[in-house]
Order: sequence, then C-alpha cells, then structure tokens
Amino acid sequence: MPHDALPPDPFEGDPEDPALSLGEPDHDHPPMAEDERTELVSDLADLAVYQALLEHRGVRGIVVDCGECQEPHYHDWALLRASLEQLLVDGRMRPHEPAFDPNPGAYVSWEYCRGYADGVTATESAR
Repeated sequence: MPHDALPPDPFEGDPEDPALSLGEPDHDHPPMAEDERTELVSDLADLAVYQALLEHRGVRGIVVDCGECQEPHYHDWALLRASLEQLLVDGRMRPHEPAFDPNPGAYVSWEYCRGYADGVTATESAR
C-alpha cells in the first residue's frame, strides 16, 4: 500500500485547520544516503517475508520499543509497510495514529521475525 493510499486529510482546504498554526512543513531535509536506501529496501523485502510467514498464524504486525517515549509502538503490517515506503520516497515518515487498544500478544519484535524466518529457512534447507 503506497503512502498515497492513506486517508485524505479531513481538514484539507479548511481555513480553520488547526495544523495551520504549526506553519509550513519543513521539506528541506538531506537526501537519504545510498547505504540507508539499500537497507530500507532490504527491510521492506524482509517485512514481506515476515508477513507471509506470520500473518496466517495470527501475528498482526511488529512491536517496536520507542527510544523517545519509552513505550512500545504496535505497527500492523500494512501501516509499517506504508511508513517504510514513505520513508523511501519522501525521506521521512508522516506522523500516524497509534494502534487503538492493541493486543500485545498479536505483535512480535523485528528480531523475533528474523529468528522465525531463519528457523524456517534452516528447516527447509535440512530437508
């Protein structure tokens, strides 16, 4: 799902838009380094594998411990993919709403996904 598939801004064109008080967004950010871009493309490929392996097992997405707020952030597969694709295209992510009342047991860490995929690969290779 490309980031353009996100819901439209409900205040677009509204002169009373509360975001107008924030000023114009800063579109002046340095371009992404080639190694960062390569890593991001790899992360997107890994994410597709992780979703294919885990979604049918009831895993809804990935949990990330936020270094800023010290809280876990729960990302459904589609939201995380859209955020990473947006980062790839725009060089930064738009803010998004956190998951509403997520079930922590339905989300796993990126490291869990990597280990699970490695285990599946090792099992398939041993056959």
